[in-house]
Amino acid sequence: MNGPPPGRLRGKVVVVTGAARGQGAAEAEALRRHGARVVAVDLEPGEHCGRLDVTDEREWSALAAELRGTYGHIHGLVNNAGVTWRARLADVGPRDMARVHAVNVTGPLLGIQHLAPLMPPGASIVNVGSSAALTAHYPVAYTTSKWALRGLSRVAALELGPRGIRVNTVHPGYIETGMTASAAPAFRAANVRETPLGRTGTVDDVTPLIVFLLSDESSFLTGADIPVDGGLTAHGGAKSVSDALQEPPA
Repeated sequence: MNGPPPGRLRGKVVVVTGAARGQGAAEAEALRRHGARVVAVDLEPGEHCGRLDVTDEREWSALAAELRGTYGHIHGLVNNAGVTWRARLADVGPRDMARVHAVNVTGPLLGIQHLAPLMPPGASIVNVGSSAALTAHYPVAYTTSKWALRGLSRVAALELGPRGIRVNTVHPGYIETGMTASAAPAFRAANVRETPLGRTGTVDDVTPLIVFLLSDESSFLTGADIPVDGGLTAHGGAKSVSDALQEPPA
């Protein structure tokens, strides 16, 4: 696995949301492996993961108080928790829009509001977006929530920069997790066709970047949108045109 060598995060306390399974669990494991003390939380807790409803301000407040009493400071926050909803424009309802945005946008906002006061200079916040935030991906509730998360990240980078706190957004493409496994096979195939590297991603393609952004190696990097998508969002829809022109005539 590429990325900073083990021990690079030694002494850092990092909170990871949505950490019970999938990408969040892989991120928490990678951070531990690199020396961080990880506080993993999820709506459904596990063996190494406490409970937190990211949409509940009272639970964030309680977590902040616990962290203050236990550690005094924290050095990182990974806002990984997220949900999807695949209804299209004509079918999505207001309740679904509100539910998805509550997790994907309000959750990170509450995390930043409650945990940033515990962060010293040099701390880092990583918001996990999506390639949907860089495109017109069809699930409108999910896509608009990830576009909104980009805006939240930019504002937070501006507001927290004077305190020496960095805020960046990582945008995974099609990553093999439980969430993507629930999609139709045609969705996976279409993503592979549109990805210049010609494959789907794995959690091991994402976690080294998370480690880097939480490490001191990225000390002058903030306000960035970083795709991890095999080039999916880089070509702006031109791949199918390029592919067609390379096909031999019938």
